[in-house]
Amino acid sequence: MSFPSSSHAYGIGLIAVIVGAGVGIVYYQMYFIPEFNAKPHVDAKILNPGQTTTIVIVPGAENPAQEQNFVPKTIDVQLGINNLVIWKNTGDIGHTVTLDPDVNFVDKYSGKFGSPEIIKPGENYQFLFTQEVTVKYHCDPHPWMKASVNIVHGALTS
Repeated sequence: MSFPSSSHAYGIGLIAVIVGAGVGIVYYQMYFIPEFNAKPHVDAKILNPGQTTTIVIVPGAENPAQEQNFVPKTIDVQLGINNLVIWKNTGDIGHTVTLDPDVNFVDKYSGKFGSPEIIKPGENYQFLFTQEVTVKYHCDPHPWMKASVNIVHGALTS
């Protein structure tokens, strides 16, 4: 009596390998790739700039006759060098940093631009810009307070 030289174990093993590979591919496509791509990839130099840019909201800025309110009113900021911008309220009254209605800007990494609430006296609002753009903004309670930030390509991001 002769026994077969192959067994069903080889067939079952082959099926197990094929099913395992299929499960691995499904996991990779449905869970790993979407999670990996959830946030855009931004250069570490841009996410951790060496310097910050400070814009001061000066005392008396709420007075329409005062020309200086956001100081500086217009500024160039370089990606990877000083693209973390901080607004400091040094005045005696609350202000906002609000995107002008004619500007449609959402930073692909940091999200929606603008202070989420009133910046109280002595407090700050900061925003990390990660792409080139010119942002025009104002103060909601005091709409005559207007300024802009121009984000340009930095020397370190080449």
